[in-house]
Amino acid sequence: MIHKARLQQHLDQMYALSTIPAVPGINRVAFTEQDWQGRAYLINCLQELGLTLHYDNFGNVVGRYEGLQPEAPAIMLGSHTDSVPQGGHYDGLAGIVAAIEVVTALKEANIRLQTPIDIALFMCEESSRFGSATLGSQAMRGQLTKERLHQLKDKQGLSLYEVLQQRGFNPEAVPSGSYPKPLKAFLELHIEQGLVLEATNHQIGIVTGIAAPTRYKLQVHGTAGHSGATPMNHRHDGLCAAADIILATERIAKASGPVPVVATIGVIEATPGVMNVIPGEVSLGLDIRSISETAKEEATNAILEAIKEISATRQIPIETNLIANEKPLMIHATMLNAMETVAQSHHYNYMTLPSGAGHDAMNWGDYTEVGMIFIPCAKGISHNPAEAINLDDLMAGTEYLLELVQYLDALT
Repeated sequence: MIHKARLQQHLDQMYALSTIPAVPGINRVAFTEQDWQGRAYLINCLQELGLTLHYDNFGNVVGRYEGLQPEAPAIMLGSHTDSVPQGGHYDGLAGIVAAIEVVTALKEANIRLQTPIDIALFMCEESSRFGSATLGSQAMRGQLTKERLHQLKDKQGLSLYEVLQQRGFNPEAVPSGSYPKPLKAFLELHIEQGLVLEATNHQIGIVTGIAAPTRYKLQVHGTAGHSGATPMNHRHDGLCAAADIILATERIAKASGPVPVVATIGVIEATPGVMNVIPGEVSLGLDIRSISETAKEEATNAILEAIKEISATRQIPIETNLIANEKPLMIHATMLNAMETVAQSHHYNYMTLPSGAGHDAMNWGDYTEVGMIFIPCAKGISHNPAEAINLDDLMAGTEYLLELVQYLDALT
């Protein structure tokens, strides 16, 4: 029922729409022209299937394949349309083309499930433009305030509020625009973005929990000065304070347990940024993740306390501005049992594993049962033009997704 050629055709079409001359990789950055062209192609795919489309004021799109019981809670499938700059071809897109192929296969076989199926195209999952991830699914859950739409800005200084206006949406309606229909389950297929499946020779990963980030923008207010004329004991070097913060962050994350925490300083911007001037102002981007909300909160508090101590010791003011605090998700045992039952009954080569990356799926955990499926990616490489998959793995993942949908449909 699942056609490899159709999966490849969708991937090829999206590739052609997602590249920029002389720029490596996939460049469907949220709300850019490449993202909009890709979104238009995917909307057309939903329309060709005859699905009923629902649009919201964030740009998210949901296509419904009606069931025999139209009022029954639907099973939602989907993933995100956007990419990081110079990213890979399968991040997000693999889950969308798999969802489209599942409905295509059902329709070709003249199969209507009892349960409707929704295919979701989520906008702006990547944090690369506005510094905060999974914004499209947050909008569908009513989790974005008007203040936050104004607060989140890209590197050109455009707020998310302004970008939505430019695309013809009404951002005033976003806070009250949560998805109105009940769901029986939400399922997302995604590339692993890690090495585990490939290294252990498993084709299917059943995700046990999804890590979510807490993110801060840190502003170190050091004092710039002459690099030759300022004695070492009279300096307030912003970059040295930043170095202490970076090392403290690493130390605290390494010491976390029993549930692991990872923490990263991924942005360092020092001013004035010349060799013969002591750095004064320094901006840092701090990202803390875990599949355990408690473990993440404990590590975050420890890092913030370390920053206070560094500020006092070095007599340098340091601002800590929270820009995201997302809730991780542990997958319910009922969904894990269903996923393993399907995998075992159809003899899939699978394993269970946590997701270190955040995904749109985690925003639905308080609304419905959530299941997440991983397929391998070559050498664990993602967010990179070298991101690659074996199409047979995507086909297997899509077949598994179809069988899981049918299994869940049959459950009362």
